[in-house]
Amino acid sequence: MTEQGEPLPIPRPSSEVESAVFEAEIVDGAPSSQGRSRWQRFMNWWQRSPRVPAAVKSWKAAKLAVLDFLAFVVRLPWRFIGAVGRGTVAAVRAWRQWVRVHDYRDAAEQSEKLADKFVEIRELTLFRWKVTGAVALASAALTVVAYVLYGVPALWAVGGLVSAALAIFGRRKEGSPGRKPVLSGPRNLTWTMDPNILVEAFRDAKLLGKDESLRLVERAAHDGSGWAVTVDLPATRKAADVIKHREALASALAVDELQLLVERVRGRGGHAGRVFLWVADDDPYARPPMRFPLLDVEQWDAWRAIPFGRDARNRRIDLQLVWTSLLVGAIPRQGKTFSTRIPAAGLILDPHARLYVFDGKGGKDWDAAEAVAHRFVCGDEIEHVEAVRDHLVELVAEVQARYTRMATLDDDTCPESKITPVISRDTDLGMPITAVIIDEVQVYLENSTREDVGGKKSTIGAYIADLLTYLTRKGPAVGIVVILATQRPDSNTIPSRLRAVLGSRFALRVMDWRDSNIVLGEQMNTRGFDASALLPSHKGVGILRPDSETGADALALTVRTFFMPNPEWRAVCERGRALREAAGTLTGHAAGDDDQRAVDPAAVVKALGAGVPEGLAALPEPLAAVVDYLGDDLQDRDFVPTAELVDALDVEPTMFGRQMGEFGCQPRRARMPSDDGTVRQVRGYYTADLRAAVEEARGGEETDDE
Repeated sequence: MTEQGEPLPIPRPSSEVESAVFEAEIVDGAPSSQGRSRWQRFMNWWQRSPRVPAAVKSWKAAKLAVLDFLAFVVRLPWRFIGAVGRGTVAAVRAWRQWVRVHDYRDAAEQSEKLADKFVEIRELTLFRWKVTGAVALASAALTVVAYVLYGVPALWAVGGLVSAALAIFGRRKEGSPGRKPVLSGPRNLTWTMDPNILVEAFRDAKLLGKDESLRLVERAAHDGSGWAVTVDLPATRKAADVIKHREALASALAVDELQLLVERVRGRGGHAGRVFLWVADDDPYARPPMRFPLLDVEQWDAWRAIPFGRDARNRRIDLQLVWTSLLVGAIPRQGKTFSTRIPAAGLILDPHARLYVFDGKGGKDWDAAEAVAHRFVCGDEIEHVEAVRDHLVELVAEVQARYTRMATLDDDTCPESKITPVISRDTDLGMPITAVIIDEVQVYLENSTREDVGGKKSTIGAYIADLLTYLTRKGPAVGIVVILATQRPDSNTIPSRLRAVLGSRFALRVMDWRDSNIVLGEQMNTRGFDASALLPSHKGVGILRPDSETGADALALTVRTFFMPNPEWRAVCERGRALREAAGTLTGHAAGDDDQRAVDPAAVVKALGAGVPEGLAALPEPLAAVVDYLGDDLQDRDFVPTAELVDALDVEPTMFGRQMGEFGCQPRRARMPSDDGTVRQVRGYYTADLRAAVEEARGGEETDDE
């Protein structure tokens, strides 16, 4: 700039200068820096090139690479030894499968021609053994020759080559620690319900063959708090098998079996090979207790299904009581009494229902029901047991009287020789819905006090079992509902003749699968329902096998019952008493009247013994059940197949055979005509052996009594 602040004139460059500038590069600094610029371009390429190893791109990376290399060198001997060991095991396993012709055998099994290929399989096995021997001898000979020619270094070379080959064969691959690649980290349900992974899970659970696949009826979608999908199995597979192997499928899907719900799709749109799967996002039963819905209603109708609980999908499960009966079994402190009070509450809230409440525990769990019960007993002393017996005798006589009254009704009032809602509410007819609720029923069934029943020697416990069996068999048609709860679900406590007629079953957690089968029915554990697998922390969660509609088309389902603590239970009983006082239906013990109606004991004993051989009540189980089933055939038939008894009595075959063997009845073979007219050999029992066992059991009873 000039002294006056004006800018200096900028000389205009000539055309030569312009051209020189346009063809030159833009650089910073003096011409001597051009060499440095080439170095920077080289380093830029060095850092970005994928061909240059990352370990030499910087001093820091090089330092880490050196440390990793040193660690690798330190661990290399141990890794090499481990790889050699794994390779040895894998090589021996592969050789064993090869020499035993597993590949050929599997192909024959899949083509169902294993028996036809037996000779070929044997010849191929011998040939491969010969090949193995020849290779072993040749290898040994070559090793000896190498040792003779080259000495000890030859042995080291051979050992090194063999160990290197084994190490390569046994090296770990992706998905350590297994040699088969697996996914690292936990699997999420979105990944699990992928169709391809679902097919692999079915194959891992042995529910699909290697060449079989599934057909998606509906794509997997999030339904509530879990994922749902409907699939069709191959033509040879059944949905019942998937339900039976639910635990194996849950393992393949990497979820707890309580999170997996498997149902066969029934009715329209369903068939024997269509399966609905629902997998919960988390434990569906680890949630706060659910409030009993009937706490918010003024009264209830006993003819309606009673809200019982919710399943894993949070669907409400209702329990129908009229026309059926209920058995609740569990070990202590699993919510048995609370679960039994749920259906009882529905009956209490119906002012026309009549209740017989017997508590063998003797605590205060059922004290509130005393305000509404027509008959009430609480305790386990002999006088309490006798009171229960007398009340049941009274009720059996009432059943006989109801049948007599019902026979006089016209077809409009009683169209099907069964009780109707109109009949149950007609006070003139006197046939209300009547529930017999017994908690800790084993207290009364196991009482061994001797007494004569119609001139026959028996025990009070056996007599009570016969009374309950009669009520369960004959009572539903005239409005009798039997609800039994026990913490000792075994075959000695509840006789098979009584268990066989109990329609609905609810098993909370029990000790083992045998107890679960006693509550739910024989073979239920093999069909995928085992109450012993329930978690101890899941209070009030059990497996329900209903006798009527529950809102889910399933043989059985896992249900978490509603929760009703003692204060709310007392409020329900107080409301039930108020309803009965208003309707004028408060009777019996609740009304201060404990007088029992006159009963003809002979008529009751005759009703119990109709069609039952003499002395049945005194026979032990399962002999009593066998005699009960055969009836007059015990004298008329010579032989009865084991399969017939197992199906009729719904018992586990192995345990049944062991128990019958204790009575001296051993299964034998006999020839019997089949349905197609042919004669075949079957295993079973000669009725002569059964009669001898009955006589021996009766003799033992008489001897003990003397």
